[in-house]
Amino acid sequence: MTTTPTRPAEVRSTFHSILEGGLDFDALPMRLFVQGNQKFWDPSQIDFSEDAEHWKLLDEDQKEGIASLAVQFLIGEEAVTEDIQPFMRAMAMEGRLEDEMYLTQFAFEEAKHVEVFRRWFNAVGVKEDLHYLLEEIDGGRDEDNFTNIFTQVQPEAMNRLWTDNSPEAQIRANVVYNQFVEGTLALTGYWAWSTILESLGGLFPGMQELVRMISRDERRHLAWGTYNIRRHVAEDDAMWEVAKADLDDMMALMTRRHEIEMADTSPEAEEQRQRGRELGVGPERAWEYQVDRLQRRYGAIESARGAGAEQIEHGLDEDEEGDEHGYASLT
Repeated sequence: MTTTPTRPAEVRSTFHSILEGGLDFDALPMRLFVQGNQKFWDPSQIDFSEDAEHWKLLDEDQKEGIASLAVQFLIGEEAVTEDIQPFMRAMAMEGRLEDEMYLTQFAFEEAKHVEVFRRWFNAVGVKEDLHYLLEEIDGGRDEDNFTNIFTQVQPEAMNRLWTDNSPEAQIRANVVYNQFVEGTLALTGYWAWSTILESLGGLFPGMQELVRMISRDERRHLAWGTYNIRRHVAEDDAMWEVAKADLDDMMALMTRRHEIEMADTSPEAEEQRQRGRELGVGPERAWEYQVDRLQRRYGAIESARGAGAEQIEHGLDEDEEGDEHGYASLT
């Protein structure tokens, strides 16, 4: 069933926060909101001066490899900052102020992630137009490439919420944004970052701090996205099949991308894969890690089947829910 919301009234007659009981501070969205306030950090306070010196120690291939990975993070953070906005409207249409409040913090934190990656690039002296790196990453492919996820797949899922806040639309948005982009691609990327930095002997302390801070935020973001799907599954068991079909779509997309990348047998492609293997992030190991992350999303969501709404809303400890299979190891 599709629900088409109307625009909120230009005037309001009641205020959620002063109804009997006010805000539900025991609900997961409010627990995440409070936790985010307690763990506030300022991107401008991270010191990248050592990173700038370490950058000078790298050869040109190393610089391009690290810049390429950082660019993927930066465009991803920019895209998720913009694309989370329709979810605020969807929660407003349901009258879920606690969720709406948390999503304002969510958007703010994504904007900080854009800021901190851009500050890092500036600090190491990389200020030219970097779109050429995306062209190299995508290899000239029009479909099933990395950039397409942020230019088409995610915007389509998220922008549907402007006119359709049905459970099906919300689940699709949560699966693409939280389960796939945040819970699979980003987490794999941060794993790669940590592995590469370790292999480089502890270089880039500012980048290491950046990763720790962002990972703390992403744990909460992924927790909320999983929670929002789980509450729909708990309310209507048919929503599990909706979520599973969307997860299957993302698995198929991820598999196609991997197969295309591995089918490139050019010397340049094989050289790039070999450099990754030497750093501990070769395509075989990265693929294994990536598949494991996405498969874990199935279990996290399916466990809501048969659970009561109260259990989903209030029954989980925020640390248990906020761990989300891997981000805790990066913080």
